[in-house]
Amino acid sequence: MSGQQAEQSVGEFSIGGSIHARAPITVPAPPPDEEWDLPNGIAHVHYGEGNAGIRRPVLLADGFNLGPSDLERLFRGLDGGEYTLLTHLRRSGRDVVLIGFGERSASLLDNAKTVTAAIQRTIGERLGNTPLTVGGFSMGGIVARYVLAKLEAQGIDHQTALYFSYDSPHRGAVVPIGLQAFSSFIPSANGFAQQMDSPAAREMLWRHYDPETGTVGVAPEREKFLAELRHVGFWPQRPRLLAVANGRGDGRGPAVPPGQVALASVGERVCPGTTFYTQSEGHEVVVAELKRLLPAAEKTVTTSGLPELDGAPGGTLAPYGILAAALERSGAEVELHHAEVCFVPTVSAVAIRDIDQPDDLYADVDGLPPGESDLDEFLCSSRTTAHTEITEQLGSWLLDRLPY
Repeated sequence: MSGQQAEQSVGEFSIGGSIHARAPITVPAPPPDEEWDLPNGIAHVHYGEGNAGIRRPVLLADGFNLGPSDLERLFRGLDGGEYTLLTHLRRSGRDVVLIGFGERSASLLDNAKTVTAAIQRTIGERLGNTPLTVGGFSMGGIVARYVLAKLEAQGIDHQTALYFSYDSPHRGAVVPIGLQAFSSFIPSANGFAQQMDSPAAREMLWRHYDPETGTVGVAPEREKFLAELRHVGFWPQRPRLLAVANGRGDGRGPAVPPGQVALASVGERVCPGTTFYTQSEGHEVVVAELKRLLPAAEKTVTTSGLPELDGAPGGTLAPYGILAAALERSGAEVELHHAEVCFVPTVSAVAIRDIDQPDDLYADVDGLPPGESDLDEFLCSSRTTAHTEITEQLGSWLLDRLPY
């Protein structure tokens, strides 16, 4: 592979994932009892133990990534870690409706049609009148929130008693600005750039790097989505609102100090000298030095007024680790110092403070009055865990609160 081909191939990866599991997932997914074709998506129905139809439905919407949902993989992710969430649900007699999207990076407003249709079909096929539980993981929790609020605004009975989100970015998600800029610096169209500039990314990211202007700010698509959310009431009013956060609630985040090298390409063959730094506060802080050979180019990426995001309390993602692996596959030599950083701040996942101010971002959520949150009840992880990782602490807490 030539140097130009190597640099062009770097971006063929994505940094998201439906559900995170620390260990390799080997648990096979059972065949669904029902498969539904829905607008812009699909659903797989797995009956609860002893059920011959849908009696106690729990609807779970998939998260963000590039491409269509893989519901078999989603099932394995939810049931293949330390806490087998779907097994526990089904053993309790609850029916699981996994909701997938035809394109996970499409606008949340488009994917809302899938969740709406899933709710309506569940109501139509349910045996009896047990109310629904509706929620989702990461992006799926935001889409479900919007759908329930919109149905109420339209005067449509969604028959949902409980809404939940699992590490969903209610106040926004964060991807390092230097990485966002690098996606469009790669000298060819690539999956990473498509993901970072997708409608869903623009709607959910707290701050977005615009590849056309090179500026950092709130994307117009996010402003539009938030306006639409406000238009339908911002939150559904009828169901009880629950959320869990993969980040800690005591103000402590991953051990990622600001202003340090996170990842550097140190060889001579692929993006030599490209260096990413962890986010610092300040004006025109350098977060990345981007360099490529063919066509030769260099770019310094700076930010102003951003807090120390990478080490903030929150569910983590490993974007630098994923990029390091992609660079090495293309023949680069790398130095990786911080593979994982905060992705969904705790305060965002439990809707209690905004991200803008350091005192809010690093707040001791466990010590705040619970009434500050938009939610009825929430739980933060006792340890920093990966974004959407299904842990026994979070999964069992959620299961204990589902309606009967």
